Amino acid sequence: MGKVQVKAAVFYRPHEPLAVQELELEGPRAGEVLVRIAACGVCHSDLHFIDGLVPIASPSVLGHEAAGVVEAVGAGVASVQPGDHVVLSFIPSCGRCQYCVVGRPNLCTIGNRAMSRGTMLDGTPRFAREGRPVYQMGSIGGFASYTVVPEAGCVKIRGDMPLDRAALLGCGVMTGVGAVINTARVQAGSDVAVVGCGGVGLNVVQGAALAGAGRIIAIDVLAHKLELARQFGATHTVDASREDPVEAVRRISPGGVDYAFEVIGRPETVRQAFDMARRGGLTVVVGVPPAGAEVSLPAGAFLTEKTITGSAYGGARMPVDVPRLVELYMSGRLKLDELISRVYPLEGINDAFDALRRGEVARSIVTPL
Repeated sequence: MGKVQVKAAVFYRPHEPLAVQELELEGPRAGEVLVRIAACGVCHSDLHFIDGLVPIASPSVLGHEAAGVVEAVGAGVASVQPGDHVVLSFIPSCGRCQYCVVGRPNLCTIGNRAMSRGTMLDGTPRFAREGRPVYQMGSIGGFASYTVVPEAGCVKIRGDMPLDRAALLGCGVMTGVGAVINTARVQAGSDVAVVGCGGVGLNVVQGAALAGAGRIIAIDVLAHKLELARQFGATHTVDASREDPVEAVRRISPGGVDYAFEVIGRPETVRQAFDMARRGGLTVVVGVPPAGAEVSLPAGAFLTEKTITGSAYGGARMPVDVPRLVELYMSGRLKLDELISRVYPLEGINDAFDALRRGEVARSIVTPL
C-alpha cells in the first residue's frame, strides 16, 4: 500500500494553536495496522504539550485516546483484520521485555520508548509533510482522519460498541478505573479520596464505586465538577476553594482515608493526598506533573506504614481490560455517555482545548471525518 493524503491536527511548538493540515500517511509495514479514526478524546496530557509543561517531539500529531475501524493490515498481522472495530493503546507492548513477561505491559520498555519518541516500534513515524517526518503522540496520532499503529497498539472490541464511547477507554477511563482496580486494588467498604475531578478523576471516582468503596470523597475547586463526581459515585464532595481539603477529608473519614488518589499532577496536591491517607494508607499519584517537578514528603510518616506509589496507564493489560470495560458499559454498569460534554470536528480542535483549559468539560470528543 502506498502513501495516502490525510487530514490531521499538527503540533509545532508550545503556546501556539494546532494546525489542521494535509499530511502524507505511509501504509502499514509488517506488524502494523491502518486505522480509520472514528473518534479521539481531548485529554489533559495533550494540553500539557500545548502549554509547554511537558516536552514532545515536533512536529507531531497529538491525540492518544482513540478508537476506529481497521482499513488494512501489514504482513504478519494476525490479531485484527479489515473491518474490525478497535481501541488504540498508546503503550504498544512488545510482549518480550522483562516487564511484559512478568505481566506489566504498561511498563513495556520498547512500547514506552516508542510512545515517548512518537514513533512506531521501529523508531520511525508514518506521517510526513513535504518530506519531513511528523511524529505520532503515543505511537498513535489520533487527531487525524487515518493513522497507522503497531498491531500491539490495537485491541479488537465487539462491533456493537459505539466507537465514540469506546475511544474513552483508550486513556481516561482505563487510567482512572485501572488506578483503582489494578494499581490500588481498592477493597470493598474502604474509604477513598480523589483529588481532582476532571476526566480521569471522574473515572477514579467511578472505579471506586465499582470496587464497592464505602465513603468516596471527591475534591475539586469547581462546583460543576463536584456535581459530576456525585453522578459518578462520590458520596461526599469537598470544595477546595472554600476549605482546607485535608482537614475536610479527615473530618469526613476520621483518621484519614484508606486510599487517596491525586489526579491533577501538582506537587502541592500530591502532598495533600498523602496527608489525607490514614496510618497504613495508600496514596496513588495518577496526575501527570510538569517536567522537573519534585515532591517533598515528611519522612516520619513512613514509620506509620503509609505508602505512596504511581500509576502508569492504570496498570493496564489492554487486551484483557478493554473488553472487560466494554462489557461493563454495555451492561449499564460503566458510565461513558455522561463523560462526553461536547463533540467537535477536527477543525474545532483548538476550541476543544480552550474549553478543557477553562475547566468547562469532563471530556470532549473530536470526530476527524
